[in-house]
Amino acid sequence: MRETNEHECMHFRKMEGQAVRCLLCPHCCLLEVGESGLCRGRKNIGGKLIAVNYARSIGMALDPIEKKPLYHFRPGSKIVSLGSNSCNLSCFFCQNSESSQQGCPTIIISPMELKELVLRKCGDGPLQVAFTYTEPLSWYEYVYDFARQAPEVDIVLVTNGFINPKPLDELLPHIKAMNIDLKSIRPDFYEKHCEARLEPVLKSIERVMGEGVHLELTNLLIPGLNDSEAEIKELVDYVASLDRRIPLHFSAYHPAFRSQIPSTPESTVLQACRIASGKLDYVYAGNILSAEFHATLCPKCSSEVISARREPLALKAGGCCSHCSQPIYGVF
Repeated sequence: MRETNEHECMHFRKMEGQAVRCLLCPHCCLLEVGESGLCRGRKNIGGKLIAVNYARSIGMALDPIEKKPLYHFRPGSKIVSLGSNSCNLSCFFCQNSESSQQGCPTIIISPMELKELVLRKCGDGPLQVAFTYTEPLSWYEYVYDFARQAPEVDIVLVTNGFINPKPLDELLPHIKAMNIDLKSIRPDFYEKHCEARLEPVLKSIERVMGEGVHLELTNLLIPGLNDSEAEIKELVDYVASLDRRIPLHFSAYHPAFRSQIPSTPESTVLQACRIASGKLDYVYAGNILSAEFHATLCPKCSSEVISARREPLALKAGGCCSHCSQPIYGVF
């Protein structure tokens, strides 16, 4: 835990003169004095890289865990949720650009204050907090310090996964669950529409899997950009190659930020779910009105084990189907 008023970043290198190179994410921003990184959360102040977004949150809420979305991590529980006002991607279609891409008011909450809030808000339920809404990995030092100061609180990250291997490896022992936003399985999508690269995201997904952290994935379907049947099949094949039990959530896009592309039709989301369900055990449709693909079905006997309202219906202790004893992936 650092005790200084200015929270110096953990992953950077001093360069010639007073320049610094940030090593947190693959952008590896080279910053002269006074310059901020692409994420806007890290700034060169006097030749040091400072986390200027440290402890600054855009807001806070007590959410259903399913809102993250996490459908296989303590379904039906509540989780304290907060986020920074920074992100290290530049998606022109960003669905929460007011907070992630533009400056917005913040409140300051120290790690210890957050710990006290979690203890108070979670009541008799599991003690858990989600760093979400924007990009928690650009809030790295704050998340890391909280983890060190509140080891009894389980941490969830909802992230784009665009981070370098070393900082990810240092953080993963403190993380219980993650939802990673896999925006596309094609490199040109990331390069053209997010000003980033696909490969580091895939490496993050694989590292998270390797460390045994609970993992779920989300794919935002954008008409004409990543919603073709061929691309959906490619993405599903990739997920299945890792583990067919990984829950995959398809979400509908709506016009936002710099994008005027029409909203994703409900039929597109349902078709993606149907394609994915042929190779994956757990596929879900997010933010659409249809009742399809919301409940959790046993992959062996097809019994509904968790309802569309995320109420456990047929789960035995330890997370097995009450009808056939098939283990259900997740933390229950």
